[in-house]
Amino acid sequence: MFKGQPKGLFALALANTGERFGYYTMLAIFLLYLQAKFGFSEAVAGQFYAIFLAVVYFCPVLGGIVADRIGYGKCVVTGILIMLAGYTGLAVPFSENNLALAVIIGALLFISVGTGLFKGNLQVLVGNLYDDPRYAAKRDSAFSLFYMAINLGAMFAPSAAKALTNWKLSAAGLSYHPQLPAFCHQVADGTISTENAIHLQGIMDTMPAAANMDFATFSNYYLENLCVSYNLGFSVACVSLVASILIYFACRNWFKHADVNSKQVKTSSNEPELTPEQTRSRIVALLMVFAVVIFFWMAFHQNGSALTYFARDYTQTAVTGIMRGGFNIWILALLAISVYTLFGIFQSDSKKGKMLSGIGTGLLWAAAYGLYTGIPANLPIQPQEFQQFNPFFVVSLTPVSMAIFSALADKGKEPSAPRKIGIGMMVAAAGYLIMVISSVNLISPMILQGAPSPDRVSCNYLIGTYLVLTFAELLLSPMGISFVTKVAPPKYKGLMMGGWFAASAIGNYLSSIPSALWNKVPLWANWTILLVLCVISAMVMFAMLKKLERI
Repeated sequence: MFKGQPKGLFALALANTGERFGYYTMLAIFLLYLQAKFGFSEAVAGQFYAIFLAVVYFCPVLGGIVADRIGYGKCVVTGILIMLAGYTGLAVPFSENNLALAVIIGALLFISVGTGLFKGNLQVLVGNLYDDPRYAAKRDSAFSLFYMAINLGAMFAPSAAKALTNWKLSAAGLSYHPQLPAFCHQVADGTISTENAIHLQGIMDTMPAAANMDFATFSNYYLENLCVSYNLGFSVACVSLVASILIYFACRNWFKHADVNSKQVKTSSNEPELTPEQTRSRIVALLMVFAVVIFFWMAFHQNGSALTYFARDYTQTAVTGIMRGGFNIWILALLAISVYTLFGIFQSDSKKGKMLSGIGTGLLWAAAYGLYTGIPANLPIQPQEFQQFNPFFVVSLTPVSMAIFSALADKGKEPSAPRKIGIGMMVAAAGYLIMVISSVNLISPMILQGAPSPDRVSCNYLIGTYLVLTFAELLLSPMGISFVTKVAPPKYKGLMMGGWFAASAIGNYLSSIPSALWNKVPLWANWTILLVLCVISAMVMFAMLKKLERI
């Protein structure tokens, strides 16, 4: 799995892990922060979220154009510094809402531009490592490992956000409740219903700080402390970016030779230049792939919007039984590591290596069980915690997918990258079939109007959906990035990698559609729209396979 990979891969992957940890910590609470701070509706918050995701994924197009001219490494470093300024802006609390909103918009613009310079160009550096014939055959597996490292950072993000939220609220004599921000804003607007006022009073009775407070005083106090807790979550990104830049410079000699643009490649390589016809056909093939994956990202990025709303309003607020272990990040981390030690039993070249891997696996499982026994029998959970399951599944399933495709490759039966993308779209559709089944008998959000649902479903529906979407992601995302670095004409590598992210940007913006429909259609209809789009995209991809596989 790791054997035979260039050292530069691990340095670049770790640098990306730090950056992604901060980004996903921010993203786990971003939509919740918008609603708590400004009282935005689901539609408005979803639109804000989608616009930000669209811009942050479109900026790599510009970053790729710049990097093709001045170099990838310069863009990566500049991008980190610009992102750091943006996250610092998000971390500073402002009590005046108009000023806070202006600072947030400016900070998000900095984060977007910085990400545009950093994200795609770091991945081009990874791809350049595999232009060396010694490593060319390991390109797909390298991007699977690189993608796993991204998700290693993302896996811890929701728990970091939750820990800071709980710490700040507890210090203020408060506790988290998913419906409270909506109730507090209804009090401020004078629109709270009698039923919701009864719910609010019941929640206040459980909090020491609420003693002798009226609704208005409590609402202001709670929202102020909750928003500051989210600002603390945003500050995590500042720390993680500093770690990323330290890793990048400490290990730069491992990948310095890959920091070359197309002009430098020409002077150091005897590889024949592509004809205009070859260049054109490759660009057309990539554009066809980009058009299809738009709808995957539309479906996938519901994790921070519609799926979070579902977790908040329709999923159990506490968990019992064995699934409690899934909401302890340290148990998940131990289990994820144990997957790699378990593979080590079969992949080690020596008996000693196999024995040590076996012992390590046993110790990891024992430690996980020890943590599990200390979890309360009825464990309260928060909506953002569900976002840790997707990166956990990515980290845990990456060696499984690599082993499967390696075995198929040995038999000459490994699917091409375009075929994997088509299969991934069908798998994503299956994920939303689970959501359709879970939602058929639930009350529509337009009837609830912010009140808690009387019928809450098992957390297993969301966890199952994240598992299936992860299978789709592993088939599509790392393979797509690998395909771009392999097929893109040398002088357009940065631009074409930017094109991959531009497709993500369009999909991310379209991800606002379920949020816009949240209070207008039945739940099952929202998920059905995503299911149908994934199926249609898969059919289009399969129809283009012959052309794409000839490239």
